[in-house]
Amino acid sequence: MISGAHVIVYSNDAEADRNFFNDIFGFGSVDAGGGWLIFRLPPAEVAFHPADEYRNELYLMCDDLEATIAGLERKGVVTTGDIEERSWGRMAHIELPGGGVLGIYQPKHPLPPSAPITKD
Repeated sequence: MISGAHVIVYSNDAEADRNFFNDIFGFGSVDAGGGWLIFRLPPAEVAFHPADEYRNELYLMCDDLEATIAGLERKGVVTTGDIEERSWGRMAHIELPGGGVLGIYQPKHPLPPSAPITKD
């Protein structure tokens, strides 16, 4: 059902961070349009830490948004709002038990190539 994650990192110098991801980590990327690079990440994990307010954005990726939402709703997951159509993808949101909102995202842009995982 979920095929990956799309993580958004806000930055005061996005170009420098893009270069860092490319030059230091060597993650493959694609241009999703207008110079917006989307990087392939290795397998990921997520941890939930206590906070006074939810302040992060995380989008779980899927291949078929309607089927994913339907499957989640069958499991009792609450969705919020309508599916949003964007030039780069389609998205919806689900409520988390802790009060946050998580995005579910079906990309329209090509996915970045896989990069080998290396240990230093």
